[in-house]
Order: sequence, then C-alpha cells, then structure tokens
Amino acid sequence: MTLHSKTPIGLDGVVAAATALSHVDGERGELIIAGQRLGELARSASFEEVTTRLWSLAHGEEIDPDGVKTGLGVARERAFETLPRILAASDGLPVIAGSRAGVAALGPVDGLSDETAIIGAMPVIAAALARRVNGLAPVAPDRSLGHAADTLRMLRGEAPTEAEAKALDAYLVTVSDHGMNASTFAARVVASTNADLFMAATAGYCALTGPLHGGAPEPVLAMLDAIGSRDNIAGWIDAALARGERLMGFGHRIYRVRDPRADVLRTAVGLLGGRGVDLGFAAEVEAYARVALAKAKPDRPLDTNVEFYTAILLDALRIPRAAFTPIFATGRAAGWTAHAREQQRTGRLLRPASLYTGVAPG
Repeated sequence: MTLHSKTPIGLDGVVAAATALSHVDGERGELIIAGQRLGELARSASFEEVTTRLWSLAHGEEIDPDGVKTGLGVARERAFETLPRILAASDGLPVIAGSRAGVAALGPVDGLSDETAIIGAMPVIAAALARRVNGLAPVAPDRSLGHAADTLRMLRGEAPTEAEAKALDAYLVTVSDHGMNASTFAARVVASTNADLFMAATAGYCALTGPLHGGAPEPVLAMLDAIGSRDNIAGWIDAALARGERLMGFGHRIYRVRDPRADVLRTAVGLLGGRGVDLGFAAEVEAYARVALAKAKPDRPLDTNVEFYTAILLDALRIPRAAFTPIFATGRAAGWTAHAREQQRTGRLLRPASLYTGVAPG
C-alpha cells in the first residue's frame, strides 16, 4: 500500500471509540458534556456535579454527588500526606514536569476509588510545586471547601472570594471533557490495555503538555504583553501574520466557528471585576485578530479558542503561569478518568492500523 493524497492521516474522521460522555460539533460550535450543552452546564452545575455525571455514565450506574464531593475533600488530604515523597521525586524539575512526576507517583488509596484519588491529588500537587518555585511551603487542604475554592486556597495561601471560587469552578467545568481530544485518546489507549487509571491519567497529562493541545494559554499572555497597548494592536498583529507566525488563542483542529468554551470563560472573567488583563483591551485584540485572520487565511477558519480566555481568567485569579497546564489537568482529569473507565467497560484494545511507506523487500 502506498501513501497518496486521499489517504486519511492523523485518524481524522476515524471512529476509535463509542462514548456517552461528551460530543464536539465543530461545524455548529457546540460542546455537549454529560448530555447538556456547555453554556447551560456551566451555569447550573459545579465541577463536583459534572464529575459525578461523567463517572455515572462511565460506570453505567448512578453515583452519589455528595459522596463525590466528600471523597474529593478526603483525597486532597490524603494526597497532602504523600507530598514529601512527591516533592522529592520532582526535585529540580519545573512545575509542568514536576506535576508529571507527581501524577506518575500516584497510586491506590484505601477507602477511595482510583478516580477520586487522582482528581483529589491533582490540585495538591500543582499548588505545592507552584509555591515551591517561590520558596513557599505547601498549604494543607481544607476538605470542607469545594474543589475549586480549595485549589485557589492551596495555590495562594489565602481563602478566595466567592466570585473567584465560582470563576475557577466554571473553568474546571468548561475543560472537564472535550470529546476524543489528544490527551483523552491517550488515556483511553492506555486504559484499553487494562492498565490502571493512574497509568491512564499519566498518559493523558503527558499529552496535555504539548503546545498543540493544552500548552498555549501562557503564550497568549506573552502575546498580550508584547502588544502592550491599544495603539499597537493592528501593527503588531499585521506584522506577526506577515512573518507567518501563529496568533496564540485562535484556531482549533475541530471547531470551524468560535469555540463555545471561549464565551463561557469570558463570562467567568467578568465575575472578577476587571482584575488582571484589561478585558476591554483583550476584547479589542480578539476582535482585530479575528478580522485579520479572516483576511490573511480566507480558506481556513481561525476563530477564538478556549486558550484565549483561559489565559485571561487564570491570570485574573493570580494563578502562576507555570501552573496553567497543571490546573487545566485538574479539570480534564474528570474526563480522563471517566473515559478510561468507559473504555474498560465497553471498549476493546485500541490498536489502529498503519500505512507502511518504507521499502518493500525484494
């Protein structure tokens, strides 16, 4: 078999698994998570509630939401007890790589499901590593708080406001699942071998760190910093496009129109009263970039994606830029663990075919 122009590469359009967890409609700009459109879900459900719905679908049976919230609080406390070992394993590593080592070091916890242990540990690890960079001691979790509020508290060493906790909760809901994205597919591949969920979550995290997947929010802020002021928007963007550079926070592999997650996160930013990046300035950058991209690449839809307002939201919440990817993983772990369980319950070993392009032996 030889490679030719009509051969599908990258698994585009190939159905690798059946899932009841989420659906992405790129043509309509619609994201459905656990049977509900994202906009409605973010307004009506907490991260713990969305996680419960995903896990219930994955297991094929109803799970108690109160038990999930309580379990996550316990899991954060249990993870904190293991921090000395995790911090030792990640000594000398930057936050993103240290979080990878921390996730890889996780294992079963007595009295907790593996899913609960993983999601509970994620913010504990991220917060401790982010604080270590600044010479600060880790902050012990408070099981009485919601997952988002306690994440902010452990990161910053102080209790968040209600608006801050609500904004981060909306973010965690928004990124909790997104169809068969690269990190979720990686987690499902590993789970399909009947490896445990800790291995699957580690694979998911590794895939998330790539700049073509979850690694672009920090460069969005670098772009906004470089533009600097309203007077520089047009000149900076035009020059960047003339050099063939990518505008961070625009374009998506699936969405042909605006990413629905961008609007949810823009609303969440509005809860914070203009803190961090000037929202009016960011909106002007977004508006000009969309017009400029449409002119420069008329045959390639490049609209605002989730990373543009992710960067602005996390900056407004005073989350260190180095922790952006681990905080993304804190939310996406709900999807990873649900997809891993669903794959093991309803799927089979994932083993796609390949197209050989080497030399045929004589």
